[in-house]
Amino acid sequence: MKGFIPRNTHPVNYILLLLVFILGGFFVGNFFSMAVLFLRYHLGISELAMMVQNPAGYPQGKEAMSIFQGISHFCAFTLGPVIMMLSFGFNLDKYFSPKTAIPFSAVVLAAILCFIIMPVNSWFIDINSKMNLPGFMQGLEQWAKEKEETLRKLTQYLTQFDTVGQFLLGLVVFALIPAIGEELVFRGIIQQQLLRWFKKPHLAIWVTAIIFGAIHLQFYGMLPRTLLGALFGYLYWWSGNIWIPIIGHFINNGFVVVLSYMVRQKMVDYDVDSVEAMSWQSILFSVVLSIVLLILLQKQLKAVPARVPEVKYDDTW
Repeated sequence: MKGFIPRNTHPVNYILLLLVFILGGFFVGNFFSMAVLFLRYHLGISELAMMVQNPAGYPQGKEAMSIFQGISHFCAFTLGPVIMMLSFGFNLDKYFSPKTAIPFSAVVLAAILCFIIMPVNSWFIDINSKMNLPGFMQGLEQWAKEKEETLRKLTQYLTQFDTVGQFLLGLVVFALIPAIGEELVFRGIIQQQLLRWFKKPHLAIWVTAIIFGAIHLQFYGMLPRTLLGALFGYLYWWSGNIWIPIIGHFINNGFVVVLSYMVRQKMVDYDVDSVEAMSWQSILFSVVLSIVLLILLQKQLKAVPARVPEVKYDDTW
C-alpha cells in the first residue's frame, strides 16, 4: 500500500507530524468521550465539563473521569499515530514489529524482569522525591511540587476502586490503554525515527526515554519514569517487537492498579503512595537478578531473525 506522505520524510518531520496527529486525536477523543458521557448520564455539556474537571464533586465523577480519560488517551496516543503511519503506507505489523515471532520464554522473562526491577525503581523514586532545585529555580520547584500533589490526589481518588467493575475499568484505562498508546508513540515511532536520524541505538533509546519521562510533566517522577522508558527501549531494540515493551508497560501500570484495589479491599496493608525506597537487601537482590535477566534477554531476543524489511527509506532529505 502506497501512502500519500513520502516515507523518506526527515525524522524530525515524522515527530512533528506525530504531534499534529496526537493533537487531532485528542480533540476527536474529547468529542467522543463527551458524547458517550452525555448518552450515559443525560447531562448537559457544561455539567459534563464540570464533572470531568471536578469528579470528586459528583457521585458518577470517578467513572465519568475514567471513561473520559480512556477514550481521549486512546484516540490521541493510539488512533492518531496509527492513522499517521497508515498515511505513510506502512504495514503496521511489519513497521512496529520488524522481527518474526518472539519465543514465549523471552516474553515470560521480560514480564518477570518488569516485576524484579521494581525494588531498584523504588530507590530512584526515593532519590527523585528528595531532589531540590537551585535557589533561583524555587518558583519552578514550587510549581512542580504543587502539580505533583494535585496529580497524586487525583490518581489516589480515581484508583480507589469499590467494585470489581470499577477495578476492571481502571485496569483498562490506567494500564492497558496507556501501555499500548505510549509504546506505539515513544518506542514504535519516536525511537525508530531517532535511530534512523542518529544511527546510534543507545542515543536514540535514551533521548526517547528522557522525552518519555518529561512529557508527563511530573518532575518528581521523571527519573524513575525515564529509566523505565530506557528499559522498554532496550527491550524493543533487542526484540524488534512492539508487544514486548507493551507487556512490560502494562505490567508496571497494572501492578499499581491491582495493588490499589487489594489495599482498598483490605486484602493487603501497603502504602501505595509511598516514595520511600525498599530495603537495601531487596534492592541488591533486584539489581543482581535484573542484570542476569537483561543478559539472558539480550542474547535470546537479538537471536530472533528479522523479517523481509518493510520499512525502506531513501534518506536523502
